[in-house]
Amino acid sequence: MHKKSGINRTIDFTLLTSFCDNIGEGIICMAFDINKMRNIGISAHIDSGKTTLTERILFYSNKIHAIHEVKGKDGVGATMDSMELERERGITIASAATNVTWKDHPINVIDTPGHVDFTIEVERALRVLDGAVLVLCSVGGVQSQSITVDRQLKRYNVPRLAFINKCDRSGANPYRVTDQLCEKLGHNAIMVQIPIGLEEKLQGSVDLITMKAIYFEGANGEIMREAEIPSELLEEATKRREMLLDAVSMHCDELAESYLEGNETVEQIKNALRKGTLSLDITPVFVGSAYKNRGIQLLLDGIISYLPCPSEIETNALDMDNDETPVPLKTDSSLPAVALAFKLEEGQYGQLTYIRIYQGTVKKGCELTNTRSGKRFKVGRLIRMHADSMEDIDGAGAGDIIALFGVDCASGDTFTEKGQNLTMTTMYVPEAVISLAISPKDKKSSDNMSKALNRFSKEDPTFKSFVDPESNETVIRGMGELHLDVYIERMKREYKVELETGMPQVAYRETVTVPSRFDYSHKKQTGGAGQYGRVAGTLEPSHEQDYEFVDQIKGGVIPNEYIPSCDKGFRACLKKGKIIGFPIVGVKLTIDDGAFHAVDSSDVAFQQAAIGGFWQAFEKAKPQILEPVMKVSVESPSEFQGNVLGSINQRRGIILTTTEESNFTRVEAEVPLSEMFGYSTVLRSLTQGKAEFTMEFLKYSKVPVSVAEELKKQHEEAKKEEAKRK
Repeated sequence: MHKKSGINRTIDFTLLTSFCDNIGEGIICMAFDINKMRNIGISAHIDSGKTTLTERILFYSNKIHAIHEVKGKDGVGATMDSMELERERGITIASAATNVTWKDHPINVIDTPGHVDFTIEVERALRVLDGAVLVLCSVGGVQSQSITVDRQLKRYNVPRLAFINKCDRSGANPYRVTDQLCEKLGHNAIMVQIPIGLEEKLQGSVDLITMKAIYFEGANGEIMREAEIPSELLEEATKRREMLLDAVSMHCDELAESYLEGNETVEQIKNALRKGTLSLDITPVFVGSAYKNRGIQLLLDGIISYLPCPSEIETNALDMDNDETPVPLKTDSSLPAVALAFKLEEGQYGQLTYIRIYQGTVKKGCELTNTRSGKRFKVGRLIRMHADSMEDIDGAGAGDIIALFGVDCASGDTFTEKGQNLTMTTMYVPEAVISLAISPKDKKSSDNMSKALNRFSKEDPTFKSFVDPESNETVIRGMGELHLDVYIERMKREYKVELETGMPQVAYRETVTVPSRFDYSHKKQTGGAGQYGRVAGTLEPSHEQDYEFVDQIKGGVIPNEYIPSCDKGFRACLKKGKIIGFPIVGVKLTIDDGAFHAVDSSDVAFQQAAIGGFWQAFEKAKPQILEPVMKVSVESPSEFQGNVLGSINQRRGIILTTTEESNFTRVEAEVPLSEMFGYSTVLRSLTQGKAEFTMEFLKYSKVPVSVAEELKKQHEEAKKEEAKRK
């Protein structure tokens, strides 16, 4: 503990890269080996046991001294589910960061949500992590959200281990799940362990590298006892080890030679397996049960043995002074700092900004620049997070994940030092598909609601809020019913907002189906200089982009300075269609003719001509309404299969596949979002509460004629109501 001005400060020596800092009278030199650091995420389908697994990681690495369960069954709740709503519902809503040390290796861990509505939390976590643990249920196997998470991991080239959890459950089959990893996700999944016993007989696992049986004993499985492999498992273990050696020997010539001679070493196998994992060619598979405290220590060993340290990951920034040329960043603490703000959170002491340091060192009092805004700021308080608790630190080096207090920024901003004008590439943000009108009940609630919406919009890029200009209602938009439901509940609890909600509204779109010509002249004479502009061309469907603008003007019939005015006019029309008032997508506008006047033509005149031409062509282009279609996955006991299939058919759903495994049926379908409201309640009643479903946005598709007519009718009625109010 170091004292200065009567303030106690804890300095975490283990997690800082080499640098010297002047503090008080002396100089404190802090160092650690960056090659030992790991930044990992725990990702999976909902209810696969991510948070339970993270709780055990914290326990075995002595970060916590008692294990608590999800849903707060013991009145406490899991450490990483620090939000009251998370403990009540038994789900992770916001990703939570912590740090542990395992065998002298500092590990930054981020526990991410499993529900697809909170996919942005997974997205931004994976953006800054170097490796991941993909958790799979040994009964459910590769589920719909497993596929989504795997797609995210591949998007950012994140090496991963697979942990097949819940091997103690009835119907557990880790061998089948390993096969599914290969078949459904395209992984080269190789088991490095096999379980000793399954279901209620699960005792431990066989390590296929050392060929030893490991049993987990003690009250919380903290004692690991090594023994010989049980005779009944020896044949299976030998076969699986041959498969392991065949796969990893491709990545190490030395091992390949030793393997042929029959004298391969444990170190050779581990080195080859590490190479294969880092190159994304191999996914090592671990087995166990987080709830029953089996296999977690071996998984931690796997994390430090096979997942990368920060210096093994190639990271580029874009040079804003040199046409966004990629610039490689080095995990060197002596270079000028470059860091990415990947998550914002409103805490009791103000805004908390989570950052990943890619290069250099961030210390108290150092000056950083926000590349996006150009604003400089001094680093005040530096924090290392453990769920919702904090530890003050004096500095952190390249590769680390920490948090800053009191920095005005947005999610995705880049912070640099010493005049570097660099920016990191942004993360993928999916489109919001559902909206809901909300209205506060009184003035105090109105003020608090504004504060809440500002905060939530800043924290979550998939959550939007705006005021509808026609109805003057506040509308919130998000990824699904649960997403909006959670934010409404948080407004009530955290901001004491009393509010009323309207019916959820689907984010429909409008488009055109056939090419249509336009030729429109805008003329206006009001004394003095008038307005004149003529624009002619074609409006047609575009299957490539939401909006394309093509300039085919020849001979200067429209001067070059007015071409952007035409583009601006067309874009203005896209915000609100004429059928039901939703944005227009999938259109291509080509201008090939026009006329101008030397005196009366202007920017405004050509904008108005483009607007007139667009609507002239839109009416003739057979416009139609598009609706968001969701990919829905329902898992239910097989006895309720008929009820589930019937409920999907009633909702205009198209059933893609039906698979039956271990008395459970999984149905994959495509269903319009508008038909999915309230489905969770219906599904519970149809299956005695035994089924669950997930859904995520898939595509936009044409609505049936009957639905289109109903939507038009509702739109006309809404317009009449609005006219009466005015």
